[in-house]
Amino acid sequence: MYFLDASLAQQIVNRTMAIIGHNINVMNNQGTILGSGDPHRIGSVHEGALLAISQNRTVEINAAGADNLQGVKPGINLPLHYQGEIIGVIGITGEPEHLIAYGELLKMSAEMIVEQANSLELVQWQNRQQEEFILQLIKGEHRDMTHLQSWATRLNIDLNTPRVVAVIQVQDDNAQTTANSLLKQVLNLLETPSRGNLIAMSSMTELVILKPAFLDGKQWSANLESQRIDQLLKRLPSEMSAKLNIALGHYFPQPTDIHRSYQTAKETLRFGMQMHPEQSKYLFEDYALLVMLSGLKDDWRGQQLLQPFERLIEQDSNQQLRKTLTAYLNHFGDQQACAKHLFVHRNTLRYRLEKIAQITNIDLNSLNGLLQLYLGQAMLAAK
Repeated sequence: MYFLDASLAQQIVNRTMAIIGHNINVMNNQGTILGSGDPHRIGSVHEGALLAISQNRTVEINAAGADNLQGVKPGINLPLHYQGEIIGVIGITGEPEHLIAYGELLKMSAEMIVEQANSLELVQWQNRQQEEFILQLIKGEHRDMTHLQSWATRLNIDLNTPRVVAVIQVQDDNAQTTANSLLKQVLNLLETPSRGNLIAMSSMTELVILKPAFLDGKQWSANLESQRIDQLLKRLPSEMSAKLNIALGHYFPQPTDIHRSYQTAKETLRFGMQMHPEQSKYLFEDYALLVMLSGLKDDWRGQQLLQPFERLIEQDSNQQLRKTLTAYLNHFGDQQACAKHLFVHRNTLRYRLEKIAQITNIDLNSLNGLLQLYLGQAMLAAK
């Protein structure tokens, strides 16, 4: 906390001088002038303020007394208090007998300005701490759970509350400042009412929301949460909602797995925007296979799944075989239904399937073979 700095001191000077018309000086608790109606006095030490601080009382200085003190003009100096401590002095230049009547009123006004500014700073500090805590949670790098629990307790956050992550991203063609402004408007909507949400800006264009998972107080329901997202989107002005995309991740029962929920929300958002850019809401349940397979893309297991399908791509320049395979998989191996869908004769379909089997070295008549090709196809989409 800063209590009293140069910016706040000058704010007090400007506001009080506008009322009384006398020069005002505001000193810190070392007697240094931080703010003044006379800029040349800023930075100098005010001996009258030192007296007010050391004696913790109002000090009146007449013309004769001012001549014996350094950096002092006639006036009165009143100590400023905050939470029981002397944090500085407000000095009013002029004849003491003319100033004493409203000196206490100015002192009270100055202390109120300090209290308001510090209260705002405290709220902002708490918000920054909570935001940093959330960002650490979703990184999943915390190994000292004792420290994490202690941090959560200081922020009045219950780590054991079941939560699921949603990610909101702004798609805006203009400057990032515009996107940031949109996110702040959404943030205000989410905080009123808060409903226990923990919210942080993870970038200039992204909000992360750790939402209580049990909306009915009993169990996780993606459908209920989806309805809540719809309600949020309805509260947004149409021109704003058109620029937002929101994705809901998977719910993991263990509180320490909240970073996994964040990862699934991010991947759901990526696939949703890639496959259905016309939509604004994406649920993990609709992209679950792709999201789970995306974790294998850099793993040798994923590479093995991809190999047969990649061989097919290399030898299928017109994509005819891939379209045939997609239709075959979508019809669960029903050749008659597949041929009808493709508007080809069954013999033509059979020829293509044999070609696919030859290229991929996969038995299309076995469940394992079909599954491997299906997963390979999904893996390719997940890259």
